[in-house]
Amino acid sequence: MTSPSPRPEPRSSPLRRWLLEGAAPAATLNRDYTGPYVEDRGAQPGTQTGTQAQTRHQAHSWWKVMCLTGVDYFSSLGYAPGIAVLAAGALSPIATLVLVLLTLFGALPVYRRVAAESPHGEGSIAMLERLLPKWTGKLFVLALLGFAATDFTITITLSASDAAAHIVQNPVVAPYLAGGNIWLTLLLVAALGAVFLKGFKEAVGIAVVLVALYLGLNAALMVRGVAEVLARPEVWGQWRTALFANHGSVFSLIGISLLVFPKLALGMSGFETGVAVMPLVEGKLGDTAEKPTGRIKGTQTLLLTAALIMSSFLMLSSLICTLLIPAKDFLDGGDANGRALAYLAHRYMGGAFGSAYDISTIAILWFAGASAMAGLLNLVPRFLPRYGMAPDWSRATRPLVLVFILISFLIVLIFRANVDAQGGAYATGVLVLMTSAAVAVTVSILKSGPRPLGLAFGGIAAVFVYTTITNMVERPEGLLIALLFIAAILVVSVASRVLRSFELRVSSVELDHSAVTLLKEFPIRPLRFVAHDPDGNSPEEYRKKELRARQMAHLPDADPFIFLEVHIDDASEFSDVVEVSGHQVGEYRILKARGSSVPNTIAALLMHLRGKGTPPQVYFQWSEEGPMAAAFDFLIAGEGDVPPLTHEILRRVEPDRDRRPIVHVGG
Repeated sequence: MTSPSPRPEPRSSPLRRWLLEGAAPAATLNRDYTGPYVEDRGAQPGTQTGTQAQTRHQAHSWWKVMCLTGVDYFSSLGYAPGIAVLAAGALSPIATLVLVLLTLFGALPVYRRVAAESPHGEGSIAMLERLLPKWTGKLFVLALLGFAATDFTITITLSASDAAAHIVQNPVVAPYLAGGNIWLTLLLVAALGAVFLKGFKEAVGIAVVLVALYLGLNAALMVRGVAEVLARPEVWGQWRTALFANHGSVFSLIGISLLVFPKLALGMSGFETGVAVMPLVEGKLGDTAEKPTGRIKGTQTLLLTAALIMSSFLMLSSLICTLLIPAKDFLDGGDANGRALAYLAHRYMGGAFGSAYDISTIAILWFAGASAMAGLLNLVPRFLPRYGMAPDWSRATRPLVLVFILISFLIVLIFRANVDAQGGAYATGVLVLMTSAAVAVTVSILKSGPRPLGLAFGGIAAVFVYTTITNMVERPEGLLIALLFIAAILVVSVASRVLRSFELRVSSVELDHSAVTLLKEFPIRPLRFVAHDPDGNSPEEYRKKELRARQMAHLPDADPFIFLEVHIDDASEFSDVVEVSGHQVGEYRILKARGSSVPNTIAALLMHLRGKGTPPQVYFQWSEEGPMAAAFDFLIAGEGDVPPLTHEILRRVEPDRDRRPIVHVGG
């Protein structure tokens, strides 16, 4: 009988090949792998060796990497002062001071701790995944990914909207582009997508130039603004009058500022990005993968320096904008709306400086969108494909870029490129991520560190929880967008997990010395296995199972077999390493395997053990479970009606029936 030819791989179109170029390989066993156990039982077991491709990034000094995160963090100066005045009015400087204190004594300590506990750029989401067990952790991560998608996507649209506002309101081009905010924003978002579709590389050098230019221009503007305030003592009197017009005492001012400051929290962006780029920070001699002490210290210095710089600029900009710009100019349509500092640059430092400031602001805001897109492209493939909760194409960059750009287009149109309208959604994403980081650090310290320190971080977490809830109540559009992202992620995740459930989703099979010895000493080929419940492991249980198996399959008493037991480690994991050990109970030989799914583990082991001759065989007893309950049990608990599921996985992974391991079912 002639063996059928292997099923040919489907030919893909040039467009599909371009879209999937550079996709990470799926972590499954190759169907053509023959395994180490050939017909010659005396041969030494073979080993499969290979190299795992690793993406290596050029390391940079911490201050250069700070500039890469700074295009997101520092660029918020373009819109933060104006949004602060709109939210808090004359109270803006006091509310900003509260924000600065929370940044320096809340967010900064939290993320310094996150850097120490996730030195490879995993961030606080991965910390929570490790701290929460199994499906609980997975579902929590999916929810946080929805808020992270809100944060990064709104960063793209808000930054592009503010860049468009700077273009439209520049005195040189204003007569030609009046009212063009929406199409200009869409154009900037499309240009960002085009850059990533072509191939975005590390751009530390560009970030250094942009940040140095932008901060230099802002420093000059701050000096000029402070000088103007000192030269005009009447503005202090006007501000004091406005402060106490509706508030009778200093305590009232402080209390109202504590209630208002959550609206300003978008100025705290950039910390999560700072941790995500940790692999780019240059370490020191003696750093190891397990303990990159130099990289951690460099990142902590990065976070501290960025927080001090941004806090200084936020306080100064809030003060001079509140004192020098009429309140009506902050409103929608006003000259300072979305561009308060640019307004001051043109007014007090002339058209040439103002235009240079506009160009610098437009460039860094657009590049902030690039930083956010890079964050999305780093975050989604890190979690969803590993959970089996994303289509196969999500391992490639270009399809994800197209998805995120289309979503960004939709958000721009919904908010009509209005910077103020997007502020609440942006703050929601930022605050939820910061709250998750504070909670992760608190839980981690309470589990392993000194209790007083854990309680202190618990207090910080409580402040972030309050700030987040207050922001959601005041501006629920951010929560709505996040819930839409979460719903979309859950729908895609469940559908993907169902559609991919029959993949051979095992990264490798590892047999210890006892398993290798047991298989080498098995007296006949092909290998025969009888599936057995791992809970019954007494000699009497094995004897009963042997009798039942021989009756069901008509196995002669003289034909030996091996019991095969599968222990579930974590059914929520999609891809897993199968670990196999050999055991002897009386006269019975047993292989015990550990994996995330019983059918997948058995199928992977059989594929691993097949030689060049007759493939191994496995014997099952029919399950008493109903089909719907079995399907649900398979998807959630990794068990279910194992015999047909194992056969289906083997059928899909090996189209050649003569090479496919054989599944017997009886009872």
